Amino acid sequence: MTPPTCCSGTEADALVAAGHKAIGIQCDVADIDQVEAMIKETVATFGRLDAAFNNAGIQNQLVEIADATSEDYDNVMSVNLRGVWACMKFQLQQMRRQGNGAIVNCSSLGGLVGGAERANYHAAKHGVIGLTKSAALEYAKRNIRVNAVCPGLIWTPMAEQMAASGQREALEAMVQSIPMGRHGRAEEIADAVLWLCSRSASYVTGQSISVDGGFVMR
Repeated sequence: MTPPTCCSGTEADALVAAGHKAIGIQCDVADIDQVEAMIKETVATFGRLDAAFNNAGIQNQLVEIADATSEDYDNVMSVNLRGVWACMKFQLQQMRRQGNGAIVNCSSLGGLVGGAERANYHAAKHGVIGLTKSAALEYAKRNIRVNAVCPGLIWTPMAEQMAASGQREALEAMVQSIPMGRHGRAEEIADAVLWLCSRSASYVTGQSISVDGGFVMR
């Protein structure tokens, strides 16, 4: 049997059907009480928390900063930055008690570069990298590692929504600027996250690893 997993309800059902131990918990990461309850239920079920991937995120409205609304800013920050902070807060409390653990936060290329009409999103993703580095320093001597991945253009439901909303040409143009000449796959991000959570990365902490087909090296 593989290690226990906390995931979405549909994924959990599929894992359980395949003989694994898993639970699915619905959680709004913008609600700190729901986040705390999620971590508590996970630990109550499995006894500990060895690894966590903080991956929840939303896009911002595509407008210039001068035209952006405070509501959009607050909405994006509540999920993409405060949500990561809230998850880390309770994950680290548990990992501190048990004496080890690994966390991977999902930043973005938007955490490394700027983007016109995407200031709210990019600001949040830059913030994720700051949280990652700071937490890595705080817990480096306590056997807890904290890293981030920075996905490039990955074909996910979010990318599909962007294409459907009229951004298909922009996405296609971005593909042309990727040295590998293609978008990434979700499993390619998962492989990087699993490595960062594994013993193979036992001397890696505070890093923000780009998984982007070479985009940022241009």
